[in-house]
Amino acid sequence: MSTLLSKQAYEKQVAESRDRRMAWWREARFGMFVHFGLYSQLGRHEWAQTLENFPVAEYEKLAETFRPRPGAPREWAALAKKAGMKYMVLTTRHHEGFSLWDSRANPYNAVNFGPKRDIVREFVDACREFGLGIGFYSSLMDWHHPDGWRCAFDTEARRRFTAYIRALNTELLTNYGKIDILWYDVPAPMESWEGWDSLELNQHMRSLQPDLIINDRSKLPEDFGTPEEHITAADRDWEACMTFNGMSWGYVDSRQAAPYSYNAQRILRMLVTCAAGGGNLLLNIGPAPDGSVPEEAVEPLETVGRWLAENGRAVYGGMQRTSGWTEGRVGGNGVTSATCDGKSVFLWNWIWPAGGSMGLGGYMEAPKAVRLLRDGTPVDFEHKGHRIILKNLPATPPDPHAGVTVLEMEFDGMPRYKTFSYYPQLHGGLDVTDGERL
Repeated sequence: MSTLLSKQAYEKQVAESRDRRMAWWREARFGMFVHFGLYSQLGRHEWAQTLENFPVAEYEKLAETFRPRPGAPREWAALAKKAGMKYMVLTTRHHEGFSLWDSRANPYNAVNFGPKRDIVREFVDACREFGLGIGFYSSLMDWHHPDGWRCAFDTEARRRFTAYIRALNTELLTNYGKIDILWYDVPAPMESWEGWDSLELNQHMRSLQPDLIINDRSKLPEDFGTPEEHITAADRDWEACMTFNGMSWGYVDSRQAAPYSYNAQRILRMLVTCAAGGGNLLLNIGPAPDGSVPEEAVEPLETVGRWLAENGRAVYGGMQRTSGWTEGRVGGNGVTSATCDGKSVFLWNWIWPAGGSMGLGGYMEAPKAVRLLRDGTPVDFEHKGHRIILKNLPATPPDPHAGVTVLEMEFDGMPRYKTFSYYPQLHGGLDVTDGERL
């Protein structure tokens, strides 16, 4: 490896290449997380080993009965493609310590036990077949390795364990060709980047894969933040990782999971919140023990995919951050969310007006044109002061997939927008004639 850089020099080097490396990721906006491992057989929770205090020897028996069917990763990738997702991230080794690849560093793996196959290889091949970006989730915490807890207080154990983590990730980044994302998780029990040797570790990973994108969970900021089970915009690249049911990342049988699982409309709400905030949505599925996709996830994702095939311009590409001015303010009658690309504002309508017209408050300039995004059908409108009034609208929502209609308002440039209020002490009252660019 080349000479180790200082933290300051390393972060400067990473920042200088970030725009180039992150360009595709910023365009993608939507990815699939896949949590799959021995815990899938338990059907309760991916943390079952520690939450239920399984002895290691007892938990290890799950490795013999782990039998994902051939072709399961291809099923995941086919669904991701159909859903309009642009990349996937697989739990190559979760906290349980079981590697889904042919690992020399870790004999506790899917080639020596269970399926006797390299599941990571099948995943990589499937991603490439469907043109999806490839992400490897790699836990730092390990409940199986004997040094996984001793490393917190034993110097020699720490050296052995960090070398082990480095060896695992070196295999992942050298055995499968170009990999796009390294997605670390749970840096415990050590509490600092120094404890994990993250500065040296990540420089080594980047030397193996110069275009690699790394998340922030090795205690260094790296390329993007990872809010989990909440969607919170940040002043940097970020990706909200969300379960499909709000209960578990791993498999839960459909009878129990279905009532809590997201429908297409809820997924679209998450997606617009991410896109409007300049972030990505990484939506998880927890395959069944045989690797099949839980049935409650299939129809919503396929519906979202049909919707994105017609309305994808409101999601993909160079969406500008708009969450500061759109949420709850850009219009009325259910238009509560918006994305924009610099000249067009895409209004996502959740409640279609019954009377054939709808007012959008706060726009100081008239648009050049208004149309339905899905098919380009023109929409009649007039501009009165700070209001855009859409007229002669269809009686029912035009979107046939999820009932979420996107209206594209095209301007010459970014329009000025102003929040108005009936109360004079707020925002200057209704007589305000100035406005700010969106």
